[in-house]
Amino acid sequence: MKIAIIGTGYVGLPTGIGLAELGHDVVCIDREQSKIDNLLAGKIPLFEEGLEELFHKNAQAGKIKFTTSMEGNVNTADLVIIAVGTPPHPVTKEADLKYVYAAATELAKYLEGYTVIATKSTVPVGTGDNIEILIQKTNPQAQFDVVSLPEFLREGFAVHDFFHPDRIIVGANSQRASDLIDDLYTYFQDKTTILHVKRRSAETIKYAANAFLAMKIHYINEMANFCEKADVDIQEVSKGIGTDTRIGPKFLIPGPGFGGSCFPKDTLAMVYMARQNDVELSLINATIKGNANRKKEMADRILSAVKRIENPKIAILGLAFKSGTDDCRESPAIDIILELLEQKANITAYDPKAMANAQSALGNKIHYADTLYDAVKNADVLAVLTEWQEFKALDFDQLSSLMRNKNIIDCRNILNPQKAEEFGFKYQGIGIK
Repeated sequence: MKIAIIGTGYVGLPTGIGLAELGHDVVCIDREQSKIDNLLAGKIPLFEEGLEELFHKNAQAGKIKFTTSMEGNVNTADLVIIAVGTPPHPVTKEADLKYVYAAATELAKYLEGYTVIATKSTVPVGTGDNIEILIQKTNPQAQFDVVSLPEFLREGFAVHDFFHPDRIIVGANSQRASDLIDDLYTYFQDKTTILHVKRRSAETIKYAANAFLAMKIHYINEMANFCEKADVDIQEVSKGIGTDTRIGPKFLIPGPGFGGSCFPKDTLAMVYMARQNDVELSLINATIKGNANRKKEMADRILSAVKRIENPKIAILGLAFKSGTDDCRESPAIDIILELLEQKANITAYDPKAMANAQSALGNKIHYADTLYDAVKNADVLAVLTEWQEFKALDFDQLSSLMRNKNIIDCRNILNPQKAEEFGFKYQGIGIK
C-alpha cells in the first residue's frame, strides 16, 4: 500500500518507519525543511529504543522517503495519515487544531482517485467531520473517506508497541474505508484485537483512555501521601491492589506526577470538550489540579532536605518526563526545577538522553553535567526525578565520596533504601517510611 504521512514527530516518524517495516511504501512529509534535511542525512530527531536501526534499514531499502512536498506524493497515496501536533491552546487549553486543518486543506488539493484520510493526531470529537467538510470545500471532486486511527504508542516503547499493540481502534463511517484499514493492518489480524467503531467514538476513546490512566497515576500518588502519614509502605499497597484483575498493576507506581505530550494536554482537552457539552468531569478536574500540586510538593521535599544548609547545591538526576525517551514536554522534572528556581536554588542536572531538550526549556538557568557523578559533586541533596536504568545502579560508595551532604530524595523509588542508609545517607522515597 502507498502511504503518505504528514508530520515527522513522535507519532508520525515511528508510525511511518513501522509501516515501512511491514512492507508498505511510505513517504513522510513535513513542512520544516531542516527536519527533512536531517532525515535525508540519516539523522532522526528523537530517541526511541530500536527506532534508528529500523529507520536506516528501511531508508536504505527505499521503503520510506522524506520530503517537504505534498504535490506528487498525496495524489499517488492510497492512505494519507495526518500526524501533526495538537498543542493545547494557550488560553482555553482546548486542543489547537490549526496544524491539522492546515494539513487537511493543503492535501485536499492533490487528491486523485479514492483516498482514505486518517487522523493519528489526538483530536477532539467531531474533528473528522470538520476535516471532511474542509476537503469537500477545497476539492469538490475528491473521492475520499476520513477515518480516525488513534495512536497508543508509549514514548520510550514506541517500536515495541507498534509491533505488539494492545488493540487497534479503527473509527470509520464507511465499509470501504474500514476494508482499506484492514488491508493496512493485515499483519496484525491474528495478533491483536482490531476494533471497528464509528469515527466520533474512536476520537473519544483516545481521550477517555488517557484521562483514565492519568487519574490512576494521581490516585496512587494520593495513596502514597496517605501511606507516608500512616506508616504504611505504598509499594506493598500498590502490589496488593494491582493483583486485583479489575484494577491491574500498571500505572500504580507513585512518583512526581505525570507529564509528557499526552496526559497533560489530553486531560485539559477532555475537560474543555465536557464544558462545551455541559458535562461535569469532576474526577478529571481533580486529577489536573492534583498533578499540578504534586510537582510543587516534590520541590518542597527537596528544599526541606537542605533548609538548614547555606547556599545548598541540588543535584538532579533525570530531565525527561520518563525513561526511554528524550522528551521533556510537560516533564515533571522540568516543572520541579522551575519551582526550585523560584527559590533561587543552585541546580546541576544530568539525563542520559534529554540534555539538549532540557536545555531548550531551561536555558542557562541551571548547570548541566556530562555524567551523573559530575552532577553530584559537592551536592547537598540528590533528587532522582526520572527512572533511568543507569540511575538504579548508582555506586553509593562513589556517591558518598562526592557529595558534601548525604541527602537523597528518590521521587521514583528506584534506589535501595537499606543500601543508601548503610553508606550514611538520609534517604526519602515516595510513600514509604
